[in-house]
Amino acid sequence: MNDWAPKRFWTMAEVVERNGGYAVDLDGRPVKTPYKTPLVVPTRALADAVAAEWQAQTDLIDPQTMPVTRAANSAIDKVAPQSNAVANMLASYAENDLLCYRATAPDALVALQDAAWDPWLDWVAQTLDAPLHVTAGVMPIAQPDTSLSRLRAEVERFDAWELTGFHDIVQLSGSLVLALAVAADKLTPDAAWQISHVDEDFQISQWGEDDEASAVAAIKAQALKDGARFMRMSRVV
Repeated sequence: MNDWAPKRFWTMAEVVERNGGYAVDLDGRPVKTPYKTPLVVPTRALADAVAAEWQAQTDLIDPQTMPVTRAANSAIDKVAPQSNAVANMLASYAENDLLCYRATAPDALVALQDAAWDPWLDWVAQTLDAPLHVTAGVMPIAQPDTSLSRLRAEVERFDAWELTGFHDIVQLSGSLVLALAVAADKLTPDAAWQISHVDEDFQISQWGEDDEASAVAAIKAQALKDGARFMRMSRVV
């Protein structure tokens, strides 16, 4: 088993303005991405968060404690070079949005889904003029082309930095609608997680909680919150 991990070699992590953005230097040496690209972010808030993560490292560097740095790396190395493809992939979630597929039974779960999900389908229909059809069961249902186009246009408004955070909200919730509500500050990340996990919470209420599954869910819930935070800090105001 390989127990090697990179060790802390710096004393101070500090933010500097560089190349039209903000970079983080470790004792004067610039932080770079895994692809060896200088890590330059668009806002001071992001740079401060990256610097704080590096400064908080102890003897060994633990990337799992550095969600902002990891997201910034992804934005530069992975999302920016293919931002159109990423936007298209995320927009495609509208074709099979979680909120559109309802249980057929039991009645208690059907009622919970209606109460939690209908308000956000109403929101996207009224605010973005993008109504989506609802079905019972798991068989795919076609959505209106005009609605899909309008939702795609909303996603395409995000730059590569915002898309990086938005990606995690969409994938972890399974809902483009909920992710857009979080992006619009109409829904908190915690609320989005709860709304997207009505089914799982209902099962827990019926059969009890599984510790291992709950631990995994907690990690994912935090990752969704981290994605929303990254998206918010990426916005240039």
